Amino acid sequence: MSDKLILGNLEVCDLPDIGVVDLQMRVDTGAKTSSMHVDNISRFKKNGKPWVKFDIHPDFYNVNSVIECQSLIHDVRTVKSSNGESQKRYVISTLIKLGHLSWPIEITLTDRSDMSNLMLLGREGMGDRVLVDPSQSFLITDDEGEEQ
Repeated sequence: MSDKLILGNLEVCDLPDIGVVDLQMRVDTGAKTSSMHVDNISRFKKNGKPWVKFDIHPDFYNVNSVIECQSLIHDVRTVKSSNGESQKRYVISTLIKLGHLSWPIEITLTDRSDMSNLMLLGREGMGDRVLVDPSQSFLITDDEGEEQ
């Protein structure tokens, strides 16, 4: 067990493949898939493959801060949201960095503007790498040993 990363109910992650750093996320063992709030989603082709462009507002309190991202579409899935509605979502595969560890995860792109966190890390994204202490927040430390 000592080789597992201990997460609180809220953490900060980086998604280096799409240029996102210090993104606050909710850690949710009740959710199967990971999801992220994005705006201006549009599909396009790059080298004959389906890609998606989207905007992320990494600072929940500053909507003027925008990161324009693009990623290869990994899949399109029907996902049942927390309100019980099913919707088709683009899925991207990207690297997540938590503390000194990183691994690939799948993230569905959706409108989470009515939620309090822009990203949700679900069970599939955690895999067998983490343990969650729901009574704590921001337990991850960076490579220098300082709390993020």
